[in-house]
Amino acid sequence: MITEVEAVLLSQVPEGLSIGGEWRPASDGSTLDVHDPATGDVIRTVASATAADGRDALDAACDAFASWSATPARGRGEILRRAFDLLTARSDDFAMLMTLEMGKPLAESRAEVTYGAEFLRWFSEEAVRIQGRYGANPEGTGRTIVTEHPVGPCLLITPWNFPLAMATRKIAPALAAGCTAVIKPASLTPLTTMAFAALLEEAGLPAGVLNVVTTAQSSAVSEPIIRDPRLRKLSFTGSTEVGRELLKQAADGVLRTSMELGGNAPFVVFEDADLDKAVEGAIAAKFRNVGQACTAANRFLVHRDVVHEFARRVTARVDAMRVGRGTEHGVEIGPLINEEAVQKAHSLVTDAVARGATVLAGGSPLEGRGTFLAPTVLSGVQPGSDILHKEIFGPVLAIAAFDSEEEAVSRANDTEYGLVSYVFTESLARGQRMIESLETGMMGLNVGVVSNAAAPFGGWKASGLGREGGTEGIHEYLETKYTLTPNP
Repeated sequence: MITEVEAVLLSQVPEGLSIGGEWRPASDGSTLDVHDPATGDVIRTVASATAADGRDALDAACDAFASWSATPARGRGEILRRAFDLLTARSDDFAMLMTLEMGKPLAESRAEVTYGAEFLRWFSEEAVRIQGRYGANPEGTGRTIVTEHPVGPCLLITPWNFPLAMATRKIAPALAAGCTAVIKPASLTPLTTMAFAALLEEAGLPAGVLNVVTTAQSSAVSEPIIRDPRLRKLSFTGSTEVGRELLKQAADGVLRTSMELGGNAPFVVFEDADLDKAVEGAIAAKFRNVGQACTAANRFLVHRDVVHEFARRVTARVDAMRVGRGTEHGVEIGPLINEEAVQKAHSLVTDAVARGATVLAGGSPLEGRGTFLAPTVLSGVQPGSDILHKEIFGPVLAIAAFDSEEEAVSRANDTEYGLVSYVFTESLARGQRMIESLETGMMGLNVGVVSNAAAPFGGWKASGLGREGGTEGIHEYLETKYTLTPNP
């Protein structure tokens, strides 16, 4: 049941679409319900945009672009900095809102507020560091001037699993670069993004610079925007399957695209690893966000000499985890986002067991209200098991043994994905070899969490295109112009 305090917080979230500085209902009056996955209860009903609403949102972004792109970089940065201060001051409210609509434990939601806010602070500083260059050309016949310019109106599509951080990671660099945007949050968790958009208005963001369209008709709203010749940039975080379709749609307009897609992260534990560090890293890499993260470790490849001890230690930790509604004190594992997610993860466990894996902990959905899966440890996962090739997106730690470094590298790279990898070894030389050998855009060496606003987040292969965060992040929203002038 929703408490009185939670009800008051939910009532403060806008329920309409934010278009051109106005919160308004959908053009046909459509709505969508937002559920608490821990109970199944409807916690808020919000507007569900139509294709016409999406067009209006793009109109507003296009109308605001000239003035926003001409706003001095310091002014853009100061608005982002004010948003950072406001978000930090209201961190408890935003954390509770995320937990209510997504289910993660409050401690993790608070950590996400801190992480998400850092993108505002980072890009408020990067806004004033957009640079070009000037110099004589090699022939000495003229001067080369290179300048950077905002790419134009953007469409930002965010997933349900990190409702705040995925929004700030896209919005902050877009605004810092001088772009305007339409953001379409996931229909499962739109409330945090809507609350954040209202906060940006309070921070002084002009009308039309950021427009929010929540909808239950995702493709019907997004495709016309993508195909509109006025749109110049598409940024998407979600599955590789959907990303491929969006890239096809973006091809006709030759849009700049950023794609943060699926993952199948290997977590490699060598025989010389510090097992205390490895176990801590494993718990963080697997069970953060209830395993619902593209960066979650998917395949635990452990050297045969230490595989039994590693399995024993992680099983002891998992057996002690408290499962429940994320608002409850001490809960470490909340619900999965919906019943479909539970069934997918459970089917992967069932397949692995049928092929010879052993269940050391958990293994089944929990009875009662909400969409809970017991945190699970599998050992002896056999080659060919679906769980080694498909993204789990749930609290299932699957262990397979290996015998040599060469085998570990081969198996780690045996996937179409290449987002992140984790390696635990006390050998500096081996660590360097892994940096060179593993085909991933990010790597955690003796650490289980790699995300940081100051670092370039993104993957290789089918895990995506472009980078978010770091000094690289703002360049995703800039176009380069070269001008040749005669010698003075």
